[in-house]
Amino acid sequence: MNHVIVISGASSGFGALTARALALQGHTVYAGIRETTGRNAPRVQEAADFSAQHGADLRAIEMDSASQESIDAAVAAIIAEHGRLDVVIHNAGHMVTGPTEAFTPEELARVYDANVLSTQRLNRAALPQLRKQGNGLVLWVGSSSTKGGTPPYLAPYFAAKSAMDALAVSYAAELARWGVETSIVIPGSFTSGTNHFANGGHAADAATVAEYETRYAGLMEQVSAKLAELAPADADASLVSDEIARIVALPAGQRPFRSHIDPANDGSEEVSDVADRIRAEFLGRIGLEDLLTPVAG
Repeated sequence: MNHVIVISGASSGFGALTARALALQGHTVYAGIRETTGRNAPRVQEAADFSAQHGADLRAIEMDSASQESIDAAVAAIIAEHGRLDVVIHNAGHMVTGPTEAFTPEELARVYDANVLSTQRLNRAALPQLRKQGNGLVLWVGSSSTKGGTPPYLAPYFAAKSAMDALAVSYAAELARWGVETSIVIPGSFTSGTNHFANGGHAADAATVAEYETRYAGLMEQVSAKLAELAPADADASLVSDEIARIVALPAGQRPFRSHIDPANDGSEEVSDVADRIRAEFLGRIGLEDLLTPVAG
């Protein structure tokens, strides 16, 4: 079945790979990219070239995840053209590295905006259409750091991803009676194939960073190197986009609530299994077990 899909943060990394994988399946995919006529114009051309070469329907669309107006315009244009929207993929995000104390509250807020508030903007634009249809899929690209091993110097990103996961879990229950499904895909630490580490930000408070270097010299480099060592040689970022494409292709009602793609096995899946079981049991205890399974709207 052909789906109309929008994915945020699709200029590179997991987003670009996922957009291409879904387009190859025959879906109409809108790759949300900001500054499509500016610095990301080459990414737009790459998407157009990919479509032409593969006979796929991959379309770049202007979408700044930091702007409600931009997201509203993108979603409205998609719905105006197709009369529906089947799949919303939350992929936009940003990573920063460094000692937590060195980040100002404002810097933390920007990380939270990129990873959490961006999903709320897209949901507010897209969910009215999915609820009206009585069907659809909201797929969240999370992080194993929310429940797995958490090395230091990544706290702002980990905290934001944990907040996003909490939103996804609550949305799952709140959308169930509308017939809208939720899937949370949990990538582990992919140190290649994405721009997370390469484009990650750093704290502006260089003095505090320097103080931490006196006791934690080279810590981030050590963590990055060890994460790369833990990953098997075949741990390519396309494993994540392939899993997203697999989930989207599944019939409604058969999609997993969570799926972990974690080559380094940091323990996230084990903890998530317990957390999700407790959630299911608790919803049953308070008489809301129907919220665990979306029903046709």
